[in-house]
Amino acid sequence: MKIQSFVNNPRKSQLNDRPVCQVAIIGAGPYGLAAAAHLRAAKIETRVFGETMGFWSRQMPEGMIVRSIWEACHISDPHRALTMDGYTAAERVQIPQPVPLSDFINYGRWFQQQVVPDVDARHVARIELAPHGFRLVLDDGESFHAQRVVIATGIAKFSRRPPIFDGFPAELVSHTSEHRKLNHFAGKSVAVIGGGQSALETAALLHELGAEVEVIARQPRINWLDQKVTWLKSEANPFRRIFYPPSDVGPPGLNWIVATPGLFRQLPRRTQEWVAYRSIRPAGSGWLVPRLRTVPIRTSLTVTTATGAGTDKVALQIDDGSARRVDHVMLATGYRVDVTRHSFFAPDLLKALHVADGYPELRAGLESSVPGLHFVGAPAARSFGPVNRFVSGTGYAASSLARRIVASAGRNEP
Repeated sequence: MKIQSFVNNPRKSQLNDRPVCQVAIIGAGPYGLAAAAHLRAAKIETRVFGETMGFWSRQMPEGMIVRSIWEACHISDPHRALTMDGYTAAERVQIPQPVPLSDFINYGRWFQQQVVPDVDARHVARIELAPHGFRLVLDDGESFHAQRVVIATGIAKFSRRPPIFDGFPAELVSHTSEHRKLNHFAGKSVAVIGGGQSALETAALLHELGAEVEVIARQPRINWLDQKVTWLKSEANPFRRIFYPPSDVGPPGLNWIVATPGLFRQLPRRTQEWVAYRSIRPAGSGWLVPRLRTVPIRTSLTVTTATGAGTDKVALQIDDGSARRVDHVMLATGYRVDVTRHSFFAPDLLKALHVADGYPELRAGLESSVPGLHFVGAPAARSFGPVNRFVSGTGYAASSLARRIVASAGRNEP
């Protein structure tokens, strides 16, 4: 069932420079779609730009499985009608658990059709400060004005590459986010660098496609999640929800702090950092263990140097004195948020944006130091906790954003 929404047709910019629309959302992944669902349900004029589920469908390898449990895969809508359960019932499909990536992408696209069927697939090339909000320029040269802008672009621009791998061509060294298909690695030797879910699942997929794989991780051991389903976490336990909130982020005790971003925001910074690290430290899902039984996983190792070996090999020196010579190095080294890397921010806007360690400093409504500019998703994690790195964080982000914008509209704030 579609949410009844409110959106005006795009209007041409007026001579008095008033905004064309109230809110422009940049990004059409889970956070952008959830924000649109809550804002349109609140009768806030909203336009959404970007490719629906673009990062998930273009920058995650085929065959991957979503690590989050079923309840944590729901994209938020204000009526809680457009859940994974709502999707399977409406489309009469069955989805296994854990959820395959392809099924989650289809769910996201279905959600988009219910909430914001008029997503504009064009990309925003530039965002500038304007007298009554912001001026946005699209990639085809069209421009318009918006009173508020929500950045929901995800983590695609933030892939982390250790400096020792700079300068290598993509044929020899690449990041996991650069691949949709992995079958061309069949028969090749691949060193996977990293010890988290991305590294371990990529290694499993490569191994199953016929590659010779080795995982090199710097942590002393691999942390495996939920290898055994205990009674405490099973559906049969009537007190399960006391220990495990639906957000599914963090160990018992800390998971409720993470699931309550308003509480997380009140903690001392040092405590926030400890809670965040303990909740999202590198780990792999227990269901990967049998798929990796014959894959070498080396821990407590760091690659110290990487050099080209001929035209088609990479030579790696390891800090234990050993060496490797491989066809390809796959970097599963995660992401490092740095919103200043967004090329669409005009210099004057970027100068007014307060940033700490690459993260925007956010207040209520996930609003930045630039009035009317909001960030949802991973960039909000420093201010509101690590749940913002997961789909389960869309509920807090979208509802908090909507409350702030509705309140400001009632007061006629810019």
